[in-house]
Amino acid sequence: MLRPNVTALIIASALFMENLDSTVISTALPTIAADIGSDPVRLKLALTAYLLSLATFIPISGWAADRFGARTVFRCAIGVFVLGSVMCSASSSLPEFVVSRVVQGAGGAMMTPVGRLVLLRSTEKSKLLDAMAWFTTPALIGPLMGPPVGGFIATYFDWRWIFWINVPVGAIGILLVTLFIAEVRAEERPPLDIVGFVLSGVSLSGLVFGLSVLGQAMLPLPVALAMIGVGLLSGAAYLWHAKRVAHPLLDLDLLRTQTFFTAAIGGSLFRIGIGAIPFLLPLSLQLGLGMSAFSSGSLVFLGAAGALLMKMTAKPIVHRFGFRSTLIVNGVIAAVCLGAMATFVADPGPIAIASILLVGGFFRSLQFTCLNALAYADVSSRRMSRATSLSSVAQQVSLALGVSVGAFVVEIQRSGRADDTIVAGDFVAAFLTVAAIALCAVVFYLRLPRDAGAEISGAVRAARTPVAST
Repeated sequence: MLRPNVTALIIASALFMENLDSTVISTALPTIAADIGSDPVRLKLALTAYLLSLATFIPISGWAADRFGARTVFRCAIGVFVLGSVMCSASSSLPEFVVSRVVQGAGGAMMTPVGRLVLLRSTEKSKLLDAMAWFTTPALIGPLMGPPVGGFIATYFDWRWIFWINVPVGAIGILLVTLFIAEVRAEERPPLDIVGFVLSGVSLSGLVFGLSVLGQAMLPLPVALAMIGVGLLSGAAYLWHAKRVAHPLLDLDLLRTQTFFTAAIGGSLFRIGIGAIPFLLPLSLQLGLGMSAFSSGSLVFLGAAGALLMKMTAKPIVHRFGFRSTLIVNGVIAAVCLGAMATFVADPGPIAIASILLVGGFFRSLQFTCLNALAYADVSSRRMSRATSLSSVAQQVSLALGVSVGAFVVEIQRSGRADDTIVAGDFVAAFLTVAAIALCAVVFYLRLPRDAGAEISGAVRAARTPVAST
């Protein structure tokens, strides 16, 4: 049997592909639009189509894994994502490109929660922290690498290579999963909650799409608010429905488990702050310091370097201090580092910028690792698939909300001026706002018992080991 961190790296290779691809086309949009004869603004439909597909299919991922096997679904998800990538590269019109992104989104929606489920079912809880440290890497590195990679390929090569890169990566991922990861099936195979699938799909699509277009000013404000309203109403209808069926698609009773509740709700507040970084940071560096898109994207990658440094230290830190203390102290430090990015517009110097990005990447990664491990500390194997689905839903909504909040604060700042230009100072309040939201998560960490997640961290167990009398 493979070591847990090796299993995590195999799964993470596929997730890295999805996380990189979801952001890599952002900087290539003008080039793609010119080539297929479309307007760059209209081409943003491809981005929203991907988000809609993610939001629709994430809730069904847990049921699919229980019904057909987690490894089988994970391999199929990689295959669907690669198929969507090939379709994107072959697109010659806007409708073709949008449909291709929908296919990609269907594969991506299954990859993250089902990949996490494969890891959870093949790893002992005592080794889960190490495995999660490697598993969370793509979620941090992918969005940071996306803009510079997309800009580099679109500038010096053909934009279609952005999608062809996924073919060998996906093929290797399918091969490694087939050879080295065993199939672990659920003992129970509940029927599909069709009504819940429809209601959750409409709800999440409305919320994620509405929040995304609200933050990026892609549609008129009333339309975006209407989408959010539909999402909220459908969500309320799902809550009413979930109480009346034996096997709801999203098991909200999991929120009664304190460790899962803290990781889902407190973690969502933290992700709102962190989710704004890929939007705010490159723009602040370009407008505040006059950097090019490629230069700013390359500098942002320092956050990923800090995340990599964390992988060797997560287990010793949590083992020594436990989840509660680590989340509280580390959460404060990560929020302060996020707020410190507001100083970039004043050009504090390359050493200061690099230090803040490097240190911030380290503590953000540690926080994500702790939250992802703590979420499943007290979840039984029988409910693990439903836990991964619900957790992925919370993450997707909070990340979309992060971009929306960051963009909304910038819009407020510039609305007081006669012209519509964005100046460097507009980003100061935005960074401070999302940092304050991330800091609010500490309130939920404070409610954790001292021995929360002890089976995973080993901290309390080590502390309570009796000393032999002499």
